[in-house]
Amino acid sequence: MARELLPHDLRAAASWAASLLRARLERPRAERRTLVIKRAAGSSRHDGDGGLFDEVRQYLATRIDPHSMRRLCLSGGVSGARRVLSMEHGDSMTDVFEGVEFTWASVAGEGRGGALSESLELSFDAEHTDKALGSYVPFITASVEEERRQDRALRIYMNEGSHWQGINHHHPATFDTLAMNPELKQSVVADLDRFLKRRDYYRRIGKAWQRGYLLYGPPGTGKSSLVAAMANYLRFNLYDLDLSKVRGNTVLQRLLNTMTNRSILVIEDIDCCFTSASREVGKDQVGDAVTDDDSEEESIPDHWGTPQPQQHNITLSGLLNFIDGLWSTSGEERIIVFTTNYKDRLDPALLRPGRMDMHVYMGYCGWEAFKTLARNYFLINDHPLFPEIQALLSAVEVTPAEVSEMLLRSEDDDAALQGVATFLGEKKQAIGEGN
Repeated sequence: MARELLPHDLRAAASWAASLLRARLERPRAERRTLVIKRAAGSSRHDGDGGLFDEVRQYLATRIDPHSMRRLCLSGGVSGARRVLSMEHGDSMTDVFEGVEFTWASVAGEGRGGALSESLELSFDAEHTDKALGSYVPFITASVEEERRQDRALRIYMNEGSHWQGINHHHPATFDTLAMNPELKQSVVADLDRFLKRRDYYRRIGKAWQRGYLLYGPPGTGKSSLVAAMANYLRFNLYDLDLSKVRGNTVLQRLLNTMTNRSILVIEDIDCCFTSASREVGKDQVGDAVTDDDSEEESIPDHWGTPQPQQHNITLSGLLNFIDGLWSTSGEERIIVFTTNYKDRLDPALLRPGRMDMHVYMGYCGWEAFKTLARNYFLINDHPLFPEIQALLSAVEVTPAEVSEMLLRSEDDDAALQGVATFLGEKKQAIGEGN
C-alpha cells in the first residue's frame, strides 16, 4: 500500500533516515583479536609436553561447564590418573576474567606431512588486548603451575656418598594436625607465605632466594613433624642431609649444589655435627677447608672436652659458605632447616642474624596443642575431663609425643583421656615428692 501511495523519492528518503537512526542507536560491532596457541611440534595429546598449549588446556578443564556443551572429550583415568575434560575440535567456550569475556575455540587442521595440527584460539575485543596478554594469560600459567605444585608427588632424599637417593614422601603431617602453639604456628605459615611471594624482592636486595629456620626444643616436641608439615604445605621435596656420611667439604659442596630448586634441606641435631673448634680447624686447612676423600683423620674435642677422631673433616665453614657465602646463589626458592635439642651448644656462627632467619621454639605440650591432639585422635572439641587435663598440663612438663603415646592406647576417647589424666597426675605427684 505504502509503495502505491508514497512517491519513490519519499520512500527512499524515509529508508535512508531509518538506516541513519539505527546506525546511531546501535553500538558498532567491536573489533576482535584472536590469539592462536599451537601445540608444540612432536608432543602428543597426553604426554604433557605441549608447553603453553597444555597449560591452557589444563586450565580450561577447570572452567568447562559440562551441562552447557553438547560434546566433550574425556581423557585420563589410567593408572590412577585424574580424568580431564576438554573441548572437542570445532567447539568453543567462554571464560570470564576480571569482568571481561574471553572466548576459546578448539581448532584442528592438517600440518606438515599430513600430521594433525591442533591449536586453541583465544578471541576477545581489541580494547582488551593488554589485559589478555598482560594479565589473563599470565594468570592461566600461574594457576596451572600452582595446581601442578599441589598435585605433584613429594620425595625425600638421603645422601649416599656424593649422591642423593630418593623415595616418595607420604608423611601425613599438616599445619592443621600439628600440635604446637597456634600463634607460633600461624607465624611460621605467614613467614613461608611471605617467602614464596618475594622472589623479586630478594633479587632487588642482592640476596639468595632462600630462608633459614632453626627448630629447637626438648626431644619429642614435634620438630620433625613441623618439617614434614612445611614440605606438605609448600609442596617442596625434602633433602635429609646426614653429615656423618659426608667425606669432606668437596663432597658436601657437590651434594648441596645438586639439590633442586623448591626444596627443603634438613640437618637434624646440628649441635652434634659441629663444635666451636670445627670452624677454627677449617680455617687452618689448605684451600679454605676444602679437603678430599683421602684426608687424614684429625682429633678435635667434643662438647665435653674429650678428643674425638674427626674422620671426614667436615667444617662448619664449608656449610656456612653454602648458606650465605658465594655458593648460596647456586639454587633458588630453598628452605634450610636445622634442628637441635640444645640451642646453647650451637656455634655462635650458626646463630648470626641472616643465617637462621627464624628461630622456632618447640616446647612442651600446652593446652591448645593438646586440644589439637584430641581432635586428631577422636574428632572431639570438648570432654568432661578437659578441665582436669588443662589444669594438670599447666603444672607439669610433658611433650606432645608423650601425650600422643597415651592417646594411642585406646580407641575409646573416655578411656584414652582418663589415661592421659592419670599419667599427668602421676607426673605432678612425682614433682611434689621430689620437692
